[in-house]
Amino acid sequence: MKASIKKNIVQSAILIAGLLLLNILGNYFYKRFDLTQDKRFTLSEEAKEIVDKVDSPLIVDVFLKGNFPPEFNRLQTETEQLLEEFSAYNSNIKFEFIDPTEKGNEAFQSQFEKFGLTPAQVSVTESGKQSTELVYPWALAHHDGKSVKIGLLKNQLGATSEERVNSSLQNLQYAFADAFKKIATEKSKMVAVLKGNGEYDDRYIADFFGTLREYYFIAPFTLDSVASNPEKTLKALEGFDLIVAAQPTEAFSDAEKYVLDQYIMNGGKSLWLLDATQMQADTVSGNTFAFGKDLNLNDFFFKYGIRINPNLVKDVYSAPIVLASGDERESQYSSYPWFFSPLSSSANNHPIVSNIEAVKFDYASAIDTLPNNINKTVLLSTSPISKIVGLPFPIDFDVEIPKNLQVVNEGPNPSEYNAGEIPLAVLLEGNFTSVYKNRVKPLQLGDGIKNIDDGNPSKMIVISDGDIIKNQMQGNRPLELGFDKMTNQFYGNKEFLLNSVNYLLDDSGLINIRTRQIAVPFLDPKKTVEQRLQWQTLNLLLPLGLLALFGIVFTIYRKRKYTR
Repeated sequence: MKASIKKNIVQSAILIAGLLLLNILGNYFYKRFDLTQDKRFTLSEEAKEIVDKVDSPLIVDVFLKGNFPPEFNRLQTETEQLLEEFSAYNSNIKFEFIDPTEKGNEAFQSQFEKFGLTPAQVSVTESGKQSTELVYPWALAHHDGKSVKIGLLKNQLGATSEERVNSSLQNLQYAFADAFKKIATEKSKMVAVLKGNGEYDDRYIADFFGTLREYYFIAPFTLDSVASNPEKTLKALEGFDLIVAAQPTEAFSDAEKYVLDQYIMNGGKSLWLLDATQMQADTVSGNTFAFGKDLNLNDFFFKYGIRINPNLVKDVYSAPIVLASGDERESQYSSYPWFFSPLSSSANNHPIVSNIEAVKFDYASAIDTLPNNINKTVLLSTSPISKIVGLPFPIDFDVEIPKNLQVVNEGPNPSEYNAGEIPLAVLLEGNFTSVYKNRVKPLQLGDGIKNIDDGNPSKMIVISDGDIIKNQMQGNRPLELGFDKMTNQFYGNKEFLLNSVNYLLDDSGLINIRTRQIAVPFLDPKKTVEQRLQWQTLNLLLPLGLLALFGIVFTIYRKRKYTR
């Protein structure tokens, strides 16, 4: 008897010692396992590089908490699991879920107003009663006295709740990695916004460059001094990693083109948003006519391998236009199909355009790609049901709207809308050849600056519509780029342009995170209804059956053991 007790004590001591040793080893050797099929909770290498730079406490307040529908519960759960992964990788990252509607959390309301954290209204059904709740699908990250907002719910055109949740889950790792990069990474690269050739006023590009300023240094740059001191202008321009031309309306001089050409030959990156057309009102007929516009850049882009044609594209897959009818006090607003506003949702798998919303264009022109040694990638194009109209062309709403309605109701005429997919945005990569190679130079560069005819590797993106960077205004306040206040729709203009700049600056980490594909399984509604009783019965009887089986086996075992 004593030997048996002693043996039990020894076994218990060994067990306790083993558990203690296991806990001690667990503190030194810690590993999390992601068993999901698509590894959605495994941090990408790009995300890890960003998180590695967080060397002091970074606090994340998540406001996705409260009483809301199941799809938001899923978003909440996956957000928490992802943040646990970030926190496990870097212990400086802490997070907390807060219900802003709970009593005692009124102080957070001031933060919502300060950062523009607008709530979403959702319908909640409980005990047969339906009510409306406010949900705050946002988070705030705080680090070293700086704060940044994180959107957890992605807007998506015409999406169902399941599709919207799917898109939001796809975006989660990017949303947090993007915020951590903004708040914990020092800016290094510089972007020049060209001025002096009739480009957009600052208020119309405020949202995009305000967002871009969170990643890079932004500064305006004029070419006015080219005529008097081209060497100084070129040296100053070469201090920038990227130049952006946002809808110039005045022609570039040959001297300005030459300086820009030499900047590109030196490996400078560029983003061009150009209109090859202009609108002019006819005071006699009252109509508006579209004419071609010459910016003196035709030979510039022709040498690099593309041509922006002075025409307009019409696409059946397009954004609507909202027009008012009736007297001022009794005005009614109605939306109509407007084929001059193509919506481009490219099937191209290039990281710039992968997994983004449709991009809205206005009065865009066709781009031709020309054969040379430059690698060209069509990023965005029209749908296959499109046509090209020559200029000049009258823009008459009373004519165009009935035609568009007829096409929508009866279907497009195959012999008319047969232009196929027309390129609207093209990426060019490679060693560019100077526009002025074997030509007389418009000016001579001094101070030991050598003319370059065969350039270093470079990249540029050319878009045949300057309006895609233009944000709408609410009074004097710029609205978010991509938001149409007349239709309350969000388009992918901002994501596309941010991806473009990231790619041109070889800052592809965030793009790679954004383009990760996550397979989110949803229940089939039809099968759910058909097999509801079957699964309810199984879930109810299976546990009871297993419990009864265990009881029977245990009873038989006891009888055999103790009835000897």
